[in-house]
Amino acid sequence: MDKSKLDRKTFERELKRLQRELVLLQEHIKAEGLKVVVVFEGRDAAGKGGVIKRIADRTSPRAWRIAALATPTERERTQWYFQRYVAHLPAAGELVMFDRSWYNRAGVERVMGFCTDEEYQEFMRSCPEFERMLVRSGIVLIKYWFSVSDDEQERRFRARIDDPMRRWKLSPMDLKSRELWVQYSRAKDDMFAHTDIKQAPWYVVNADDKRRARLNCISHLLSMIDYEDVIGPPPQLPKRRTDEHYVRPPMSDQTFVPEVY
Repeated sequence: MDKSKLDRKTFERELKRLQRELVLLQEHIKAEGLKVVVVFEGRDAAGKGGVIKRIADRTSPRAWRIAALATPTERERTQWYFQRYVAHLPAAGELVMFDRSWYNRAGVERVMGFCTDEEYQEFMRSCPEFERMLVRSGIVLIKYWFSVSDDEQERRFRARIDDPMRRWKLSPMDLKSRELWVQYSRAKDDMFAHTDIKQAPWYVVNADDKRRARLNCISHLLSMIDYEDVIGPPPQLPKRRTDEHYVRPPMSDQTFVPEVY
């Protein structure tokens, strides 16, 4: 198979086609009352955010939500670990994309020492049961791991450093992850060993080529749910009602944005 760089024209054509299918999937999920959770995990700068953005571009933010949780508050740290994630789970007809998830404990918290060994071990024991519980409740759970090589991650980090408009994407934690590459690799291996379960397996996305990774991930997501086109015929646009008694206030009463362009 030719693995040369995918040209932009081909990428955009395929992306448009897949995004149309995503809209069909969205309407099917709404019509059938499905509850779908998609977990996006992987190395820093592996391209998770780019895929989520392309999925969300043409779909409804009310039906397909993104859950990107910040650092837990002091109160949340005292809760059951999964509690704050449960609050973001979908209702019928919804899909939720977790831009990082409960797997923070198996990754960054484990490597950076933000949790105790006891908390980590409990997570490894309880996570498979938690996910089996979600599946038994009727939730469709799909988990993606974005895999990027050492050289490609370094190239992307340097590109962000060199571009002031993208430098905000680099957090101190991202920079530390370069130093602790091997430790993160071990943490990922241990995580897979415990949580790559039959009911909710991990699907690995080769993410060294961003364009191919985006198309491959979206294509795979579409294949995970047997959907049909339930979009009906286009609606008829009604004529505007008139009211002879309505008098519009003068335009001079309104404050307009300056037309700079």
